[in-house]
Amino acid sequence: MPAQSKAQQKAAGAALAAKRGEIDRDELVGASREMYDSMSKAELKELAETKREGLPPKKDG
Repeated sequence: MPAQSKAQQKAAGAALAAKRGEIDRDELVGASREMYDSMSKAELKELAETKREGLPPKKDG
């Protein structure tokens, strides 16, 4: 499932970095913290790898 917005892709990247131990979990806030808690590394990687070109800044709705 590819990211649907640049914000979602960025949050997934932050959550993935925390899962990998590259940043501290306590640095995460908002959507990235929720993604960290509820998604696997594989799911986060898929979202984070989405190309940003053509994505809207934020998801509508």
